[in-house]
Amino acid sequence: MIDRLEKEVDMLERHLQVLRMVIENEPIGIVKMSNETGYPHHKVRYSLRVLEEENLIEPSSQGAITTEQTSEFVDDLDEKIDSIIEKLDDMKIEDVAEIEN
Repeated sequence: MIDRLEKEVDMLERHLQVLRMVIENEPIGIVKMSNETGYPHHKVRYSLRVLEEENLIEPSSQGAITTEQTSEFVDDLDEKIDSIIEKLDDMKIEDVAEIEN
Protein backbone atom coordinates (compact mmCIF):
# COMPACT_ATOMS: atom_id res chain seq x y z
CA MET A 1 0.00 0.00 0.00
CA ILE A 2 2.74 2.48 0.94
CA ASP A 3 5.10 1.13 -1.75
CA ARG A 4 3.01 2.68 -4.54
CA LEU A 5 3.03 6.06 -2.81
CA GLU A 6 6.79 5.83 -2.35
CA LYS A 7 7.26 5.10 -6.07
CA GLU A 8 5.01 8.02 -7.01
CA VAL A 9 6.96 10.37 -4.73
CA ASP A 10 10.24 9.18 -6.29
CA MET A 11 8.84 9.79 -9.77
CA LEU A 12 7.54 13.24 -8.77
CA GLU A 13 10.97 14.06 -7.38
CA ARG A 14 12.52 13.14 -10.74
CA HIS A 15 9.95 15.20 -12.69
CA LEU A 16 10.61 18.22 -10.47
CA GLN A 17 14.37 17.79 -10.77
CA VAL A 18 14.05 17.75 -14.56
CA LEU A 19 11.77 20.81 -14.41
CA ARG A 20 14.30 22.62 -12.21
CA MET A 21 17.05 21.87 -14.74
CA VAL A 22 14.92 23.26 -17.58
CA ILE A 23 14.18 26.41 -15.56
CA GLU A 24 17.83 26.96 -14.67
CA ASN A 25 19.40 25.97 -18.01
CA GLU A 26 16.84 26.44 -20.76
CA PRO A 27 17.10 25.40 -23.49
CA ILE A 28 18.46 22.04 -22.39
CA GLY A 29 18.49 18.64 -24.04
CA ILE A 30 17.95 15.08 -22.86
CA VAL A 31 21.61 14.06 -23.07
CA LYS A 32 22.82 16.92 -20.86
CA MET A 33 20.04 16.31 -18.32
CA SER A 34 20.78 12.60 -18.24
CA ASN A 35 24.51 13.21 -17.77
CA GLU A 36 23.97 15.75 -14.97
CA THR A 37 21.28 13.84 -13.07
CA GLY A 38 22.48 10.29 -13.64
CA TYR A 39 18.99 9.28 -14.78
CA PRO A 40 18.85 7.09 -17.91
CA HIS A 41 17.73 8.83 -21.12
CA HIS A 42 14.38 7.03 -21.17
CA LYS A 43 13.50 8.28 -17.67
CA VAL A 44 14.44 11.86 -18.54
CA ARG A 45 12.41 11.56 -21.76
CA TYR A 46 9.40 10.30 -19.80
CA SER A 47 9.67 13.18 -17.30
CA LEU A 48 9.90 15.66 -20.16
CA ARG A 49 6.79 14.15 -21.74
CA VAL A 50 4.87 14.41 -18.45
CA LEU A 51 5.99 18.03 -17.98
CA GLU A 52 5.01 18.84 -21.56
CA GLU A 53 1.56 17.28 -21.08
CA GLU A 54 1.15 19.52 -18.02
CA ASN A 55 2.13 22.53 -20.20
CA LEU A 56 5.10 23.28 -17.94
CA ILE A 57 7.70 22.91 -20.70
CA GLU A 58 7.75 22.80 -24.47
CA PRO A 59 10.24 21.52 -27.00
CA SER A 60 12.42 23.84 -29.05
CA SER A 61 15.10 23.14 -31.64
CA GLN A 62 17.77 23.60 -28.94
CA GLY A 63 16.01 21.64 -26.19
CA ALA A 64 13.29 21.98 -23.59
CA ILE A 65 12.13 25.45 -22.52
CA THR A 66 9.62 26.72 -19.96
CA THR A 67 6.12 27.97 -20.78
CA GLU A 68 3.94 30.78 -19.47
CA GLN A 69 2.40 28.34 -16.93
CA THR A 70 5.74 27.34 -15.40
CA SER A 71 6.16 30.26 -13.00
CA GLU A 72 2.59 29.97 -11.68
CA PHE A 73 3.12 26.26 -11.05
CA VAL A 74 6.40 26.93 -9.23
CA ASP A 75 4.77 29.69 -7.15
CA ASP A 76 2.05 27.27 -5.95
CA LEU A 77 4.30 24.21 -5.55
CA ASP A 78 5.56 24.73 -1.99
CA GLU A 79 2.05 25.35 -0.70
CA LYS A 80 0.73 22.20 -2.39
CA ILE A 81 3.60 20.10 -1.03
CA ASP A 82 3.06 21.51 2.47
CA SER A 83 -0.62 20.59 2.24
CA ILE A 84 0.22 17.02 1.23
CA ILE A 85 2.76 16.75 4.05
CA GLU A 86 0.08 17.89 6.50
CA LYS A 87 -2.33 15.24 5.21
CA LEU A 88 0.34 12.56 5.52
CA ASP A 89 1.18 13.69 9.06
CA ASP A 90 -2.51 13.38 9.97
CA MET A 91 -2.47 9.78 8.72
CA LYS A 92 0.22 8.67 11.14
CA ILE A 93 -0.81 6.13 13.71
CA GLU A 94 1.10 7.27 16.75
CA ASP A 95 0.91 6.48 20.41
CA VAL A 96 -1.18 3.36 19.87
CA ALA A 97 -0.68 1.34 23.03
CA GLU A 98 -0.73 -2.14 21.62
CA ILE A 99 -2.75 -3.37 18.70
CA GLU A 100 -4.90 -6.24 19.86
CA ASN A 101 -5.16 -9.31 17.67
